[in-house]
Amino acid sequence: MMGTTKTNSYYLFVFFCFGCLASCQKDQDPAATSATAQAYVDRIVGEMQKYSINRKTIDWSVFKQKVNDKLAGSQSIADTYPAIQLALTLLGDNHSSYMTSTGTLLIGVRSINCTDGRPTDVPATSKIGYVKITGFSGSGTEATNFAKSIQTAIRQADSDSIRGWIVDLRGNTGGNMWPMLAGVGPILGDGIAGYFIDPDGMTTSWSYQKGIAMMDQKEMVSVDDPYTLRRVNPKVAVLTNTVTVSSGEVMAISFKTRLNTRSFGTPTCGLSTANWMTVLSDGGILNLTKSTLADRTKKLYGNQVQPDEVAYPSTAVDNAIAWLLQ
Repeated sequence: MMGTTKTNSYYLFVFFCFGCLASCQKDQDPAATSATAQAYVDRIVGEMQKYSINRKTIDWSVFKQKVNDKLAGSQSIADTYPAIQLALTLLGDNHSSYMTSTGTLLIGVRSINCTDGRPTDVPATSKIGYVKITGFSGSGTEATNFAKSIQTAIRQADSDSIRGWIVDLRGNTGGNMWPMLAGVGPILGDGIAGYFIDPDGMTTSWSYQKGIAMMDQKEMVSVDDPYTLRRVNPKVAVLTNTVTVSSGEVMAISFKTRLNTRSFGTPTCGLSTANWMTVLSDGGILNLTKSTLADRTKKLYGNQVQPDEVAYPSTAVDNAIAWLLQ
């Protein structure tokens, strides 16, 4: 009787212990992912699967499983950010990004790091015109004003004695390409300057025409009363470095294969691909890399844009000036 009692007590104790463990484990299980969080990430991953530049080489079943594993338990949209960041990494394009509704930028782990020292100054000379195109990320009126400021700088630098132009793209960290294109147009000249080409071979052109930067036939940014050089179709030297990035690389490619043009410096960053913006339900923005940049001959880039003459930062400017004065 005593032995039976002990045994039953032992079993009862073990039962209670396992019951406690099961109860504790149940309490610690993560909550199910909310419908809001799941739908938000599904929208983003859907855009990626449909439009990503790497959409044909990604195993989307594996991709989605990894993202959903990271998403597990997310309740709010803010909770989804780690999963979104993982998705950006898994895309492997080094360029796509996501901007939260509060303005925080998320990027994936990237295999490139574009840094460089301070560019050498360009000495003033009466025989060479000079314009610097910096990065710019605004839109609307700000974009128009930025384009106008570039044309104003060109107008002020122009004279009858100018034998050629330096277009300085060093340190151009990218942003909105269209005001850059509209601004530099008087030097670049009218016509198609390059293409966006997607994985299916679909092409979309970018061009400049009398003050207007255009995508195919769509006006993107325009400058009223655009400037015309005193000597049209000039000789042009383009300066690049490893901090010539994205839209800066669009500008570098725009001058590729242009007559009387030569580029100097170091290779660009290597983000010569194009991003397209999708505004999400909460105001967040997905900037997804959808196409590769190509020059006016439709030669594809996608990586670093190589200068015609590789030169150390200390000699690139001198080499450019010497070539312009030949």
